[in-house]
Amino acid sequence: MAEFQEKLRLQHETSMHKELEKLLTTAKGAEQEISKKDFEGFKNLFHRFLQVKGPSVKWDKIHKPPEDLIHPYDKIKAQVLPDSVAASLNKLVVVKLNGGLGTSMGCKGPKSVISVRNENTFLDLTVHQIEHLNKTFNVDVPLVLMNSFNTDEDTKKILQKYTHHRVHIHTFNQSRYPRINKESLLPVAKDLGVHGDHGDAWYPPGHGDIYASFYNSGLLDQLITAGKEYIFVSNIDNLGATVDLFILNHLMTQPKDKRCEFIMEVTDKTRADVKGGTLIQYDDKLRLLEIAQVPKAHVDEFKSVTKFKIFNTNNLWISLAAIKRLHEQNAMDMEIIVNPKTLDGGLNVIQLETAVGAAIKAFDNALGVNVPRSRFLPVKTSSDLLLVMSNLYSLDAGSLTMSKKREFPSTPHVKLGSSFTKVHDFLMRFESIPDMLELDHLTVSGDVTFGKNVSLKGTVIIIANHGDRIDIPAGAVLENKIVSGNLRILDH
Repeated sequence: MAEFQEKLRLQHETSMHKELEKLLTTAKGAEQEISKKDFEGFKNLFHRFLQVKGPSVKWDKIHKPPEDLIHPYDKIKAQVLPDSVAASLNKLVVVKLNGGLGTSMGCKGPKSVISVRNENTFLDLTVHQIEHLNKTFNVDVPLVLMNSFNTDEDTKKILQKYTHHRVHIHTFNQSRYPRINKESLLPVAKDLGVHGDHGDAWYPPGHGDIYASFYNSGLLDQLITAGKEYIFVSNIDNLGATVDLFILNHLMTQPKDKRCEFIMEVTDKTRADVKGGTLIQYDDKLRLLEIAQVPKAHVDEFKSVTKFKIFNTNNLWISLAAIKRLHEQNAMDMEIIVNPKTLDGGLNVIQLETAVGAAIKAFDNALGVNVPRSRFLPVKTSSDLLLVMSNLYSLDAGSLTMSKKREFPSTPHVKLGSSFTKVHDFLMRFESIPDMLELDHLTVSGDVTFGKNVSLKGTVIIIANHGDRIDIPAGAVLENKIVSGNLRILDH
C-alpha cells in the first residue's frame, strides 16, 4: 500500500512539474524569470502537500507556553523609554500586508484604498502615522507594502500622491501560485495571463509567502545594507497596529546572548475570537496553532476560552538578518493551509497557503507579548467599519484611540445585516454615524435607515421584516430598545 501511494505521489509531482514547464513557455523575459522563482516556491509547497498525512500536531504534546515567554504589555510599558529610542527607530521598517481586495465589502481594487475615517483610507492613515514618527523623532522609518498581482498596479498609481510626504515607500510583490484542480491535482491555468477569463486561475499564497518574496525581491538585502534590523509586520486593515515604542525598546534591549528574533503580539480571547490562532509550547519551542491543524476531536477544546486564553493579532516584530539566514537555509517549515474554493463555473479547486506567524518556531528566542485589545482593530466588515467611523474613537496623526468619554474599554458588539454588507449601501443608510459611546450591543436586520444625530445606548435591536422598512428618525435616542415592524418617516 505504501509503495502504491509513493508511486501515485511521484506521478502527481511529475505531472505538475510538466504542466508548470508548459506554462513557462507561454512567457518571455522578465515575466518568465519572476514566474520561475514563484514556481520553485510552489513546487516545494506542493511536494510537502503530497506528503502530509493527518494533523501536523500531536495533541498530547501541546502545552501552555511558559509564563516567561509571554510578556505582559503592562510591564513593558512600565519601563522608561531611553534617549536612544530614535536610534532604535532608525533600525526599524514598517511592513504592511497589502495583497487583499475590497470585494468582500463590495469595493473594487485594493482594500487599502477604502475610506475608513474622515475620508482617509487605510493607506492614508498608515502614511500619516509613519510620517508623524519620522518628524517627531527626526528619523527615517520606511514603509514597505507587500502587494499581490491583484493590488500592485492600482497601489503604485495611488502611491504617487505621497511623493511629498516624509516617508520612503517601497513595494514588492508576493508570489503568484496556480490554483489546483481538486480532482486532477493539476493547475487550472492554461497560460500566465491574470486578466479577464484567466484571473481565477491564480492566487497569492497567503502572508507566509512574505519571507521568500521579500528575499527574492532584493529589498531585504537593500534594507539590511541600509542598517535596518527589524520589521514590524501587520495587516493593513488592522487600524490598531501602530508602531509601539515600548515593544520596540523591549525588543532592542533583550540580553545580547538571548537576542530576540521574533515577537508575536497576542491578546486575550473573547468569544468572538474562538477561531483565531494561538501560541503553544511544542517540542520546547513557541509555536502558532491554527484551527486547521487541530484534530477534529479537539476543535471544541481549541475554541475554549479557558484552555487557550490568547490569540495571534498578526502584529509581528521580526529580525531581518534572521529572515535572510533562515530563508537561505530553507529552514522556515511553515504548516500548509489547504484552502478549498469553488470557481464561478463550479470547478472545485484548492489553494496551498502559509501564515507568516507559523514561522515563529524557526526563530531564536521568540517571545509573545500580551497586548491590550486596542492593538487589534481589524476592519473586515461593515460592522467593523461602523465602530471605527463612530465617536468611540478619536483620530490623531493617523492613529485611532478609544475616546476617553467611553466608560469601559471593550468595544460594543455590532451585527449589521446583509443590507449593509457593501460599503456603498452602508453609507447610504446613515445620514450621520450614530453616537455609540454608551452602546453595548447593536443588531440591525433588514431595510433600516438612520437619520442624523441618532444616539444608541445599552442593547439595541432593530429588525425590519421582509417587505417592511424602518427609518430611525433624526435625533432619536434608543436605549435598551427592540424596534421591529414598519416605521416610515415621511418627508414633509
